[in-house]
Amino acid sequence: MMNPEIERNLGEQPIAEIMREHNLKPHDLVAASPVEMTHKMVARACKGRRLTLNTQSKVLAALNRATGKTYTLRDLFTY
Repeated sequence: MMNPEIERNLGEQPIAEIMREHNLKPHDLVAASPVEMTHKMVARACKGRRLTLNTQSKVLAALNRATGKTYTLRDLFTY
């Protein structure tokens, strides 16, 4: 049974806006990722599904490689 106090869908996250600003698609992050990452991870990150810290870190590393900038987890996620 799921814990009703944990909201899993948190609405569009700042990462979605950052990706739009840089004209990036989920595939661009998957291609830039130094570790194994899936398109679904990126989609969930943008939609606001609550991700594990490990997955958040993978998405962050890929975004930083794809943009050449240094974002932090706080820049990408509101939770």
